[in-house]
Amino acid sequence: MYDSSLKYKWDNKNVVDYAWQEGMEKGEYKKALDIAREMKKDGLPLAQISKFTKLSAEDIEKL
Repeated sequence: MYDSSLKYKWDNKNVVDYAWQEGMEKGEYKKALDIAREMKKDGLPLAQISKFTKLSAEDIEKL
């Protein structure tokens, strides 16, 4: 009984941790897109935008 309860607790913790990490990654990506959009609007070269935001050239060109 205790083992299954403990396993349930750890499974739930893993689900929450995974969801939190995935949310953080999506947030970081969205922030990088926002920054790249502003840099592109200011006329910075694609290579420089990619260097500072770590976004691919394809992602930046889509903005």
